[in-house]
Amino acid sequence: MKAAILIQRWYRRYVARLEMRRRYTWNIFQSIEYAGEQDQLQLSSFFSFIHDSSHVLFPPDLISHLLDSVVDPLTEEVRQLKYEQIVVSESYSGPRLSFPLSVTDTNALLSAFKEEQTLHGKYVLQLLYETKKFLKQMPNVIYLSTSYAKEITICGDLHGSLDDLLLIFYKNGLPSAENPYMFNGDFVDRGKKSTEIIIILFAFLLLYPDHMHLNRGNHEDHIMNLRYGFTKEVMQKYKTHGREILQLLQDVFSLLPLATVIDNKVLIVHGGISDKTDLDFLSTVESRSSSRHSRRSRMDSPCSSGRSSRASRRRKKHSTKQGSCSSSSSSSSSSSSVCSPRVSSRNTPRRPPPSPSLPSPTDVLQVPFLDSFLESCGDPKNQNGCSLNSFRGGGCYFGPDVTQALLQKHDLCLLIRSHECKQEGYELCHNGQVITIFSASNYYEEGSNRGAYIKLGPELVPRFFQYQVSRSTRKLTLHQRVRVAEGSALRALKEKLYAQRSELMAAFQQYDIDNTGRISTSEWAQVVESVLRLDLPWRTLRPRLARLSADGNVEYESCFEDISPGEPIPPVTPNLAETLYRYRTDLEIIFNIIDKDHSGQISIEEFRQTWKLFTSHLGVAVNDQTIDDMARSIDFNKDGSIDFNEFLEAFRVVHKLDVKEQQQG
Repeated sequence: MKAAILIQRWYRRYVARLEMRRRYTWNIFQSIEYAGEQDQLQLSSFFSFIHDSSHVLFPPDLISHLLDSVVDPLTEEVRQLKYEQIVVSESYSGPRLSFPLSVTDTNALLSAFKEEQTLHGKYVLQLLYETKKFLKQMPNVIYLSTSYAKEITICGDLHGSLDDLLLIFYKNGLPSAENPYMFNGDFVDRGKKSTEIIIILFAFLLLYPDHMHLNRGNHEDHIMNLRYGFTKEVMQKYKTHGREILQLLQDVFSLLPLATVIDNKVLIVHGGISDKTDLDFLSTVESRSSSRHSRRSRMDSPCSSGRSSRASRRRKKHSTKQGSCSSSSSSSSSSSSVCSPRVSSRNTPRRPPPSPSLPSPTDVLQVPFLDSFLESCGDPKNQNGCSLNSFRGGGCYFGPDVTQALLQKHDLCLLIRSHECKQEGYELCHNGQVITIFSASNYYEEGSNRGAYIKLGPELVPRFFQYQVSRSTRKLTLHQRVRVAEGSALRALKEKLYAQRSELMAAFQQYDIDNTGRISTSEWAQVVESVLRLDLPWRTLRPRLARLSADGNVEYESCFEDISPGEPIPPVTPNLAETLYRYRTDLEIIFNIIDKDHSGQISIEEFRQTWKLFTSHLGVAVNDQTIDDMARSIDFNKDGSIDFNEFLEAFRVVHKLDVKEQQQG
């Protein structure tokens, strides 16, 4: 009996330690993700800085590169004919689409993507062109009804995870008149199969326009795509037609609906709400090609004196933080049920919205990125009211009272949103009136979270279906899964530490008056939090990040020991190199904006001016000679242009343990 009790106690402690590691691993992933969103906000302030300073500080050609979108002079008819005339080589073995699409076409796409085939650029352009024509007819708010079938399936973020989409279709059936779907935004970025996902979703949208529904997420935006990978994915897969595909995608993304209402009772939006959300206003704003399409891109000139209708609509839609809501653990087993079709605008039973006057133009600078990002991050919280979301760096949290007020105002009973990864794939809060649904499993790391989808019938009682795509985790024990995820999270965290090394060392040394290289654990934790601002349990994480000395103090330089820089170009000083490490992603976005043909190269003069812009904004002291020396040194073939991908590749950090493992392998 005593032995059994001892074993039980040991096992409970073992499970408790694993759970603690799992939780702080999750916190690391989420904190770093939200820190990236704060970086994106800083980039938006950089664009504001450019606009405010452009008339006195910088060459107008460079400003136009950054702020002006590419205008395609072709008419719709000429463009359609141009796509049709693209020649497809006889050696191409992938699917060949014909329009209007048929079930045979969508089946061919699914089969091809399962076999890792790529759809020819001609058919991608034709598909996007037809999708654009269809979306121009759609309102901002779509009204659906469950009266014609049994259930509607609602999916959350997919983020380029094709395996999750295919698993959903396998478990729940393909979209059809009897099995309608609603996908709630963030189809692209982060994952490697974003292109395949939008092709499949748009194909089913054209095939079943009354039974396939798509809301726009904050990642359906080309500035987000530059940071989080979709732009690079498109250019890698479509070297010939990639630029045209990206331009057309900007149009398509700008025309996606912003909200969906089921049976006049359930509101579905990607990010969430605020105390300013007004569905009636959203419905009345002109959403067709004239005004909505005029801001297809978040980088279109932010200098105009009037707000675009898209900006106004998104401003009415969203606000923002991570909800500290309790998660429901109930779930249903997967089953194939018949879902309800969407009722098109021709036969939808809508409530006639009022006709409020539109807001007057404003002279406030409209930073395009803020339209797509700040206002789409609506995260629920337990406390009442709306408050600033400092964790994401922008937007606001909305409380139960805000939810209740919106539902009562519009005679709704439920809000379904996405936008946040949840460990179980979904979460209920605000007394069950708000549901977060997230459909990309293994979002942060293999085994980090489940995905889920919702089935909603005429009774409007949601049923949750969970799953997890697994290629390798089935073979791993719980301990091994936690260790893999933890290792990935700690590597990302150490990169954050290294990128802020100068600031951290300066702060550490303020406590280390005698220059011993050691400070107390509480001082170490206080410094790291004050510099990184990630809201993490640093005392708990300390054994994984820094070494203790014999006297019990932290040897603070040890947190940089197992990470080192790559091999930067010779003219770059250590301080400048650290700046490049820290802002590498922002620079890549700016370079990609300048590189309008996505060739991967910019002129030396564009490089000089862009770097001067960025260092001026950051307040980094870098003299012109250093910038010129750096520009010349990376013009490897002396042709006057710079391969900025090679330049940025030099500024990656290297994990020594990873290198050692590779060498041993």
